[in-house]
Amino acid sequence: MARTKEFDPDAALEAALALFWERGYEATSMSDLVERLGIGRASLYATFGGKHDLYLRALRRYVANRNPSPVELLSQPGAALPAVRGLVELYTEDSAGDRRGCMIVNAAGELLPGDERVAGIVDANWTALETALTSALIRARAQGELPADRDPVALARFLLVFLQGVRLVAKGHSSGERLRDAAAQALKILD
Repeated sequence: MARTKEFDPDAALEAALALFWERGYEATSMSDLVERLGIGRASLYATFGGKHDLYLRALRRYVANRNPSPVELLSQPGAALPAVRGLVELYTEDSAGDRRGCMIVNAAGELLPGDERVAGIVDANWTALETALTSALIRARAQGELPADRDPVALARFLLVFLQGVRLVAKGHSSGERLRDAAAQALKILD
């Protein structure tokens, strides 16, 4: 007869996500996970596999639970350019207030190149954001919010790279003022 789990796997995954986000992959040991999750090592392995498998699940959970979702923000009906501007401002303010950074950017900096499974998650996340930005900018151009001579794909790629850079710079002892000034300059390309 199989034993029933004496812990909530969903709560354990959420706790693992918080620990990985706080410390990173390499600085988080299996002992740290056992202690934070409050479950035995054997239960952790049986439920989640090894540390890397648990990290991948936590990273996917992070992506799935982004609130608000950048893709949803950019897909709202109505004027598109204010949504793009709002996303840049949201990333800037969110980054200025959270020194943990973005878990996707953290994963890219810590595990890439070299970890193909993490690379797939990072690339899928960045591709989805670039696609949503491109779609919003195409709508903005069609609605007359963006000049007709602007290339939505190139602008979306610029904004993707800029937004990830904001996340990275914010991890240092960067002031919110530095980030806000940079965002103001980046937004001028949309004028």
